[in-house]
Amino acid sequence: MDVFFSIVVPVYNRPEEVRELLQSLAQQDFEKDFEVVIVEDGSSESSEDIVETFKGGLQISYYFKENSGPGDSRNFGMQNAKGNYFIILDSDCILPKQYLSEVDKELKANYVHCFGGPDAADASFTLVQKAINYVMTSFFTTGGIRGGKKSVGKFQPRSFNMGISKEAFQKVGGYGRIHPGEDPDLTFRIWKAGFETRLFAKAYVYHKRRIDWNKFYIQVNKFGMVRPILNKWHPGTARLTYWFPTLFMIGLVVALMMSIFGFVIPIVLYGIYFLVLFLDALLREGNIKVALWALYATIIQFMGYGIGFFKSTMLLNFSNKDPEELFPKLFFKKR
Repeated sequence: MDVFFSIVVPVYNRPEEVRELLQSLAQQDFEKDFEVVIVEDGSSESSEDIVETFKGGLQISYYFKENSGPGDSRNFGMQNAKGNYFIILDSDCILPKQYLSEVDKELKANYVHCFGGPDAADASFTLVQKAINYVMTSFFTTGGIRGGKKSVGKFQPRSFNMGISKEAFQKVGGYGRIHPGEDPDLTFRIWKAGFETRLFAKAYVYHKRRIDWNKFYIQVNKFGMVRPILNKWHPGTARLTYWFPTLFMIGLVVALMMSIFGFVIPIVLYGIYFLVLFLDALLREGNIKVALWALYATIIQFMGYGIGFFKSTMLLNFSNKDPEELFPKLFFKKR
């Protein structure tokens, strides 16, 4: 199948991120034509002037719309795109020069209607960015579900680095209004429509995640709150492993209390886990400070996700209200 890529990027108040992303797109070693679609999601800090500077080297379109969330903005971009295969990227990503070539190679070898790629930390990232990237991608913290080669089961793409054919997009209707959580919701509907998904391990991006520790906690807390909603919408996708962060934090508190009374085996086991985590982060990142920050990031991740998951599960099971009534901040209004 002859593929023409449309790269769709929603952006909200991040003009400098758009500059870095477009610069990396302009340096691609891909020999075929492709287009870039920038969708400004009601930003007060416009990236239009920056987009204009790249029009001489890239086939690029710029749209401004009222704020309706990243999912709806991605849908808007795909609806206005010219290609037959869409690549969805977050604005805080930078692409290695071989990215599009790797995607094209994978599709030619074994075409699939939806793919996802991993994220990595560039050498220029801060120590905190590298630590957060580690805990978001490590097998020891997330099981590798965000793009590691050790991912188990059917791969669930994430929209910071995701591809979807025009055919699949038109059949499933694109992203929903929930955020975060729009990625797995779309993936589950893609599966139900009869399409497959696959990991393109070499089509990685450098994902900056420009967030501080407080924003990181809020982000993972929302991830936790969203998961029970997705379980309710797509019952066959629920997994016992989603309880792990909640049980991990409860177990840690119990282990600390038991150690006060002389029962040290549980806390020793936790110590072994954190030691393994530290050594793995040290080997992978090559920086002792990043490895130490990774321990702190892991606690924030498990605590934020665990609390959000438990709260959402209880409210959904013991309330007759719709998820949107219970968690209005997790849903964008209809455009």
